[in-house]
Amino acid sequence: MINCKTKTICFTNNKGGSGKSTSCANLAYELSLAGKKVLLIDGDMQLNLSLSFFDEERVLDMAEQENNLYYAIRGKKDLKDYIVNTPYDNLDLIPSSTLMSQIEYELFTMLQREYVLKKCLKSIYESAAYDYILIDAPPTLGTWVINILCTSDYVIVPVEASPWGLFGLANMFDFLNGMNEMTEAKIMGVLITKVDERKNYYKQTREILESYENIHVFNSFIHVDSSIEWAQDSSVPVAVYKKNTRSTKEFHELAREVMNYGSR
Repeated sequence: MINCKTKTICFTNNKGGSGKSTSCANLAYELSLAGKKVLLIDGDMQLNLSLSFFDEERVLDMAEQENNLYYAIRGKKDLKDYIVNTPYDNLDLIPSSTLMSQIEYELFTMLQREYVLKKCLKSIYESAAYDYILIDAPPTLGTWVINILCTSDYVIVPVEASPWGLFGLANMFDFLNGMNEMTEAKIMGVLITKVDERKNYYKQTREILESYENIHVFNSFIHVDSSIEWAQDSSVPVAVYKKNTRSTKEFHELAREVMNYGSR
């Protein structure tokens, strides 16, 4: 990576509904509260990361204009010109577009297509303006996700504690391991989400994940919490919606783990 100060972390899982966007948004907010400068990149056409900080009207407006990620990647533009300030200190966003559904086609026509995002981020890395860049990847394993991985230092894989939560995860790990020649991105850890301890799925999920060699499972995990849904409905981080809720404390602990990563 051009600038060793900035750590780039992508959130990825080829299975939808894993809590990927929620985890990315709330970790970013907790890092910003800790005084870290954070840039979020919404890499998913579903716009969920953008909706975590702006209301639907604003998000759709950004998606319909040309000041979003799709047009930047399509034109190989400098992404520093596409940054939007969120309502929160230390926290900025590059918004997505529903047109990201076409990004695979756009990349297919480009030379060195796997590194377009990395090149578009070059001046941001050189500026050393951010401590962290967090990228919300779509639930696919195509060229665009390869772009995100080639840009990233670390990968966080959110996994839902449910009967289907682990479905396809082995393929996901195989895909990441197969990227070794193209990227130095390391799996920082697996984050277990949507935990309901009245059921046995959390224990089963953790036991299976911990059976994988060389895969770290975060000590932090995220419970099912209605405050998360209400916060999403209000387009705010859960800590803004309700400071003392359980999930707020859990995302705070996750941020501590991420900031301490490497000192274990």
